[in-house]
Amino acid sequence: MPSILVLGAGELGLPVLTALARHPVHTASPSSTPITVLLRPSAITASASSEKKALTAHLRTDLRISLLPGDVAASTTSELAALFQPFDIVISCSGMTYPPGTQLKLAKAVFEANTARERKEAGRGIWYFPWQFGIDYDAIGRGSAQDLFNEQLDVRDLLRAQKEVRWTIVSTGMFMSFLFEEAFGVVSKDWSKVTALGSKENEITVTSVEDIGRMVAEMVMTDELEGERESGIVYTVGATGSLRGLAYGLMKVTGKEVLVEEVPLEVLKEELKEAEEGGNEAEVGLRKYRVVFAEGKGVSWPAESCWGRQRGMEMKGVRPWAEEHYSRR
Repeated sequence: MPSILVLGAGELGLPVLTALARHPVHTASPSSTPITVLLRPSAITASASSEKKALTAHLRTDLRISLLPGDVAASTTSELAALFQPFDIVISCSGMTYPPGTQLKLAKAVFEANTARERKEAGRGIWYFPWQFGIDYDAIGRGSAQDLFNEQLDVRDLLRAQKEVRWTIVSTGMFMSFLFEEAFGVVSKDWSKVTALGSKENEITVTSVEDIGRMVAEMVMTDELEGERESGIVYTVGATGSLRGLAYGLMKVTGKEVLVEEVPLEVLKEELKEAEEGGNEAEVGLRKYRVVFAEGKGVSWPAESCWGRQRGMEMKGVRPWAEEHYSRR
């Protein structure tokens, strides 16, 4: 009976948990694929906020998911390994808000847990989905504007250097919702302007978190049953297109003119430098991402490479996503 542990129930974690819990393989026999989520102890206690209580009640009651207290940031590698050891599949949905070094610690904890498992259960190792839900770090390479990407490459080096732990990296491109985040600065708050990073013709791949969750669930449920055990990278694509095309799509959704303003790479680099001198870490992080996307390397791939589409899954494009969310504004 493959047991599944998901780290976190946030923007990506909750859609992954929902898709796993509602996958036909799981609903047909919930006991054959038990699902657990790792949450900070403060989210599970009686003193948790009303929002956290509502979330944990939904997980327990509606999705029938078990809760495991654990703190990814505060725990040591060995403490995390002890939490991971009972599970066959570990899916990390804890990423952007954690300090540098966390992703390496998680990978090492999986290795340690796997070694302990192999002593007890020869031949059945852990299958690990690291927090690499994003762009193509191999294509971008080391030394990019976003220095956090170097750690992601370190994790890939660790994974590729061993054969005991099966691993799957899911390259999703940008989360669809992040494309519309006002703080990121591509789509304005009222959707009347698109700021083209680097060039109007620069392409970006985006995928909704719901589609990422469905794809991960399909991989876990079908691949586990079919015995597909090779490690590697798979790609998702909700949509791949230019920033000029994004503006055209928004015009169709809103029925209004959408201005496209191009910001050269050199200007974005200067803005990053100014943010670094100002010492605002949150602003610096966003500026780094803007430079990476303006450079246009490793941030897009063709729809035909999408694992889900190859399996006949329909993936939501930008226009349907925008229509759905525009109606809620």
